Amino acid sequence: MTAQHSKYALELRGITKRFGRVLANDHIDLQIKAGDVHGIIGENGAGKSTLMSIIYGFYEADSGEMLIQGQPMSIRNSQQAIAAGIGMVHQHFMLVDNFTALENIMLGAEGGARLKQSAEQARASLNELAKTYGLEVPLDTPVDQLSLGVQQRIEILKALYRKARILILDEPTGVLTPQEADDLFRILATLKADGVTILLITHKLREIMAITDCVSVMRHGKMVAHRVTAQTSMPELAELMVGRKVRQHVERKAQPAGAALLEVTNLSVTDASGVRRVKNVSFTIGAGEIVGLAGVSGNGQSELLQALSGIIRFQAGEVRLGDTTITPKRSKNPAQLRRLGLAHVPEDRHRMGLVLPFQAYQSQILGYQREARYNATITLKDKVMADEYAQRAETFDIRPRDPHLQSSNFSGGNQQKIVLAREIFADPQVLLIGQPTRGVDIGAIEFIHQHIMDMRNAGKAILLVSVELEEIMTLSDRIIVMCDGMITGELSHDEANEKNLGLLMANAGAKEASA
Repeated sequence: MTAQHSKYALELRGITKRFGRVLANDHIDLQIKAGDVHGIIGENGAGKSTLMSIIYGFYEADSGEMLIQGQPMSIRNSQQAIAAGIGMVHQHFMLVDNFTALENIMLGAEGGARLKQSAEQARASLNELAKTYGLEVPLDTPVDQLSLGVQQRIEILKALYRKARILILDEPTGVLTPQEADDLFRILATLKADGVTILLITHKLREIMAITDCVSVMRHGKMVAHRVTAQTSMPELAELMVGRKVRQHVERKAQPAGAALLEVTNLSVTDASGVRRVKNVSFTIGAGEIVGLAGVSGNGQSELLQALSGIIRFQAGEVRLGDTTITPKRSKNPAQLRRLGLAHVPEDRHRMGLVLPFQAYQSQILGYQREARYNATITLKDKVMADEYAQRAETFDIRPRDPHLQSSNFSGGNQQKIVLAREIFADPQVLLIGQPTRGVDIGAIEFIHQHIMDMRNAGKAILLVSVELEEIMTLSDRIIVMCDGMITGELSHDEANEKNLGLLMANAGAKEASA
């Protein structure tokens, strides 16, 4: 078949990849039609990201063949992939924080020694691309001052600037607000209309059903099914991913909240720039209660979590944790708060939850490394740590089980399980959880939700922060909503729906929401 007559933009035949004893991809066959949006789904650790990394040249397959537009192609590095018209937007963006958007896009494609002239040409080209695909970004603003949604646009622009016609998106909505996700889907529709082929790796089945033409399912390193999206359903895809029927909702046991374990009164947090991010926030959480905190990302939820966990200081108000009162003058650091029975699952597992070069058994004791059971006279007890990791990996189905594997080599969902297992096994009285299922597959979501509900049923107080409204509504006994650093309303589990929460998230007022 010649290139000009091939209906497939990309074909994989018998792709196999091992990492030591781990068979990550096992004789994968895949055909992607030109101009399609093709979904790739599977549990965390199923081999999706490894397969995409082979296509993009980060890894080289041990065996198998790749064809692009019908032509056999050997891709040994990302430069060859880019030259073949392949671009990739990674789950965790590959941007230099203190570079501007323009500098990030040009990086590695400067076009010669005359940088000023190259920058002017790049700016003109990017303005045209932005206009064509609806990808407007502030080109002269440093990346660390931009939202995650805008950073993702920069990554897409970077690929298109390098003339990508096959675009790989790895968990593209994992860090986006619902509004940013809607913007992304509009952009993808425009790209598809222009003939760009899109590979979408996601665990969110609603997105698969909404925007893909075809979907392929991976499980344990194998390709187990291919479906035309219009001819399948979310329950069928969930069962194909996990290998069993998946419960969509956890069971809730009716129980009244007990005595308050966490009381927050008139809390205010000001950032390093002098901007007040949290404004006079007050709430309580009782024993055996989950309180959900909803809101569009960037409205003070992150700063509130960090203040309650001792990572940053608050400037006004007080926090009562059990019998201990914490004020700006009597602050507590994270280690002291852990000893008082508070645990914290941070929103960003890479920046705050893990040390990526550490081995898994080392990451799973972070924050608890001074406890006596881990310490010998001078050194840490590696065997105790490794044995404990093995127990937790079995309980939380962390894959691979290898305690000596670097944290960076786990999939995003399995990294999340390492953090969750660490904090839940600490058996705290109060648990703060930020984005518990970000980048996690449907089978693991079911598992994580059940563990959170088990803690609630055991009498723990839980503050749950999530941009996933369905998650908030499923798990929470009460939901408080933040907008612009303030609490704009509170709803019970039975009162909450997307419309009511949406009104409060937009600060339309509790009266309108309840109406």
